[in-house]
Amino acid sequence: MRKLKEVFEQNRLWAERVRASDPSFFKKLSEQQNPEYLWIGCADSRVPANQIIDALPGEVFVHRNIANVVVHSDLNCLSVIQYAIDILKIKHIIVCGHYGCGGIKAAWEDKEHGLIDNWLRNIKDVQRFHQDELDNLTSEKEKIDRLCELNVIEQVVNVCQTTVVQGAWKSGQELAVHGWIYSIEDGILRDLNICITKSEEIPNTLEDGLCFTRYAAIKIG
Repeated sequence: MRKLKEVFEQNRLWAERVRASDPSFFKKLSEQQNPEYLWIGCADSRVPANQIIDALPGEVFVHRNIANVVVHSDLNCLSVIQYAIDILKIKHIIVCGHYGCGGIKAAWEDKEHGLIDNWLRNIKDVQRFHQDELDNLTSEKEKIDRLCELNVIEQVVNVCQTTVVQGAWKSGQELAVHGWIYSIEDGILRDLNICITKSEEIPNTLEDGLCFTRYAAIKIG
């Protein structure tokens, strides 16, 4: 019970399969880490970054939390971003949400969930910013799905406003920040048509941000 033997056995079998197909795989993997992508995604167990894009270990640097939120007081997330940019020199930051996100649903509900409500407050703010658009949708599923998309777009903007990303652009480092969303129902990634490559492309006001998200909605609609 305490050792979870089946997990260790699964690990052993997996390592054997990998070595059988490529005997030098783990040696090469141990000698370098050179990913081009930082994936900021949800902690949901159904959304594993590497598997979704069919990437091998070492190809994607990953940070995950509830509802793929980027908060400027979250030193964990900010440290990951800084390491990815300054040390690994990644070229792309991908903020990836997913439909059916439990964190988004919990934020949408008018219920108390305990400690996590402090974290979900960030998503409730996104909902508040875009309440008029959400009110124009018909079903609750449509509203929650759209909130999943809007949350990704807002977090992309938050990533771009971090001092680390701003510093990278000022120094001329090549860096693009993307917003994607994943469907658990069909396994397909969708581009939300937000890609920011310099400070001048970041919405400067809430009104600009609303226009940007409406534009993104038209592009994916």
